[in-house]
Amino acid sequence: MTDTTNQPTVWPGLRYDDAPGAIRVLVDVFGFQETFVVPGDGGDVIHAELRWPEGGGVMLGSTKFTQGTHGEMKPGVSAVYVVSDDPDAIHRRVTEAGLEIAEELHDTDYGSHTFAARDPEGNLWTFGTYRGS
Repeated sequence: MTDTTNQPTVWPGLRYDDAPGAIRVLVDVFGFQETFVVPGDGGDVIHAELRWPEGGGVMLGSTKFTQGTHGEMKPGVSAVYVVSDDPDAIHRRVTEAGLEIAEELHDTDYGSHTFAARDPEGNLWTFGTYRGS
């Protein structure tokens, strides 16, 4: 029997025109860990899984692959919130990489230290210390 105690049970799914490029940004800039990639023809990505070191993960794929309902998804229209104990470090990497900061670092009324950025295809990524109530 597989131990699923610490396995993510919610996986946001995203589509990218340039999935290999997106993986590089999510791993090298945001800090995700590349755990599983199924390559397609011509360097496209059929399916990829990236884990967040503090828990959770995202799945993504190239828009080239259109089978099933996920094939209807458009790139650049998703929003993902990611919990981090150090959003300042992520903000520095995002700024150094020249990505768009959609909302500068700030403290919220509900106790989060947070900021939001867009990946190269326009998806909104918010990083903050708030872990939910």
